[in-house]
Amino acid sequence: MTDLTGKNVAIVSGGMDSVTMLYHMYDIVGDAIHVLSFNYGQKHKKELDYVAFHTDKLELPWNVIDLTSVTNLLTRSALVGKSEVPEGHYAAENMKQTVVPNRNMMMASIAAAALINNGGYILGLGIHAGDHAIYPDCRVAFAEILEVTLKIANEGFIHPQFTVFAPWLTVPKQEIARVGTERYGIDYSKTWSCYKGGELHCGKCGTCVERKEAFVLADVEDPTKYEEN
Repeated sequence: MTDLTGKNVAIVSGGMDSVTMLYHMYDIVGDAIHVLSFNYGQKHKKELDYVAFHTDKLELPWNVIDLTSVTNLLTRSALVGKSEVPEGHYAAENMKQTVVPNRNMMMASIAAAALINNGGYILGLGIHAGDHAIYPDCRVAFAEILEVTLKIANEGFIHPQFTVFAPWLTVPKQEIARVGTERYGIDYSKTWSCYKGGELHCGKCGTCVERKEAFVLADVEDPTKYEEN
């Protein structure tokens, strides 16, 4: 069994933001990282397959937490319910249909428990500036209050240097694409963004539009194959 003593925890979905955060965190603390991913019944759960590629490459321990038992309580979200995933720009009003209530809080709470158990002190999140328009749990205030809350909730047990590591909170997605490509040489064909979870990225849902836009604005090659170019 892998010894996780002293391991920090990174929440990685398999998308561009969290994968790049993982490489950035690895650049800082090396292999003292335990990667966690979550299956919450999302239509695009194939994203988890892409996490395996990067954890294998970096030789990091990885676990997938099963949250599917709560899926029937979250059916208003197009990501887990029967409604179609909306198309259009990521900041459009209809993208609110993709909000999964309290998703990041659930994941961060579980990850923090593992972190405290491991004796680590850094909790890595891939939330970024482009998510602010729609997702309340991707904002600076959330990350700041989350850190304080976890310190209070685990007083006497949490590492005194505990910090929420969210390097993209004020960074646009094109900068993530640029950093990942130029500094870390990340193969972004081994990441998944599309909320529809088809054979290829659809090219039309909010996450696909944002992904394509990021590569264009970063002026780096987009290796993604889209159904809709």
